[in-house]
Amino acid sequence: MKHVLRNPARWRGAAGLGLCVWLAGCSGDQADVIQVSGHIEATEVRISSKTTGRLSQLMIDEGDRVQSGQVLAQVDTTDLHISRRAADAERALAEAELRLRMAGARSEDIAAARAGMQQAETELAAAEKDLSRIRALLETGSATQKMEDDAQARRDVAQGRLDAAREQWQRLKRGSRPEEIDAAAARLDAADARVAQIRQQIADARIVAPSAGRVTEKLAEPGELLGVGSPVVILTNLDSPWLTVYLSEPDLGRVALGQDVDVTTDGGEERKGTLTYVSSEAEFTPRNVQTRDERVKLVFEARVGLENPDGIWKPGMPAEASLQTRRAQ
Repeated sequence: MKHVLRNPARWRGAAGLGLCVWLAGCSGDQADVIQVSGHIEATEVRISSKTTGRLSQLMIDEGDRVQSGQVLAQVDTTDLHISRRAADAERALAEAELRLRMAGARSEDIAAARAGMQQAETELAAAEKDLSRIRALLETGSATQKMEDDAQARRDVAQGRLDAAREQWQRLKRGSRPEEIDAAAARLDAADARVAQIRQQIADARIVAPSAGRVTEKLAEPGELLGVGSPVVILTNLDSPWLTVYLSEPDLGRVALGQDVDVTTDGGEERKGTLTYVSSEAEFTPRNVQTRDERVKLVFEARVGLENPDGIWKPGMPAEASLQTRRAQ
């Protein structure tokens, strides 16, 4: 699963719309408060299908809060259950064959094979005797060529049966060769792998939440045909959003990671935050960002971590941050 931000380019551009770093208290580098504005962001998880099939159920709605491991959707498994029954049967056959190969033939099986061989010998003798009789009659004109051909065919069939019966008897007497046992074991391993694969596909048909969050978007509806990787739901972690702002280079030495930050939305909601990140690399002022000091062309991305247990602060909301400088502290 991939963590993404909804329209990160738009948010970043918007985050700097209010980066007019204006200084309260006094002017120049001696100001006590740095005020910057930006937009709220949060971690999003795009949850996708791991298997192919038709979406049969969607158990959530947009706005629902879900817990880690909660089932969000179900892909139809009718065909998979049919395939599993077939795979179970194939595995049972492979296991029985391996047991037979390893155990060897029973004495009664050998005896039955010997009796079958003896019966085939008797049938062959009778067929050869009949063929000799027909040939003698053919010489005297009392039989036709077709009668001889039919007798020859019966004799050949009887010979084939005897050869097969003798091979079966000899194979049972000597038992399975190591190569035959290895081949049977390999067939069982392949059957086990197939069963495990289908069971995993059935398990993957249950789409679950990898973490707690709020459903912010449904990307599929029941009845739609999904493929591997088809997105189904977007979850957003609203518990720990952050405000992205930009600081000019002269302000870097006046703030410190971990310091408290006062954050206010355009709607008047106020909340304490913490400066959790300041980029180590400068970047050019983002588009649409204006600063009071036009000579400053490079800025540093910063993030203010927020606690949001009530989920009121949502991605995309504009907000303003006030940072006390070290001198003021």
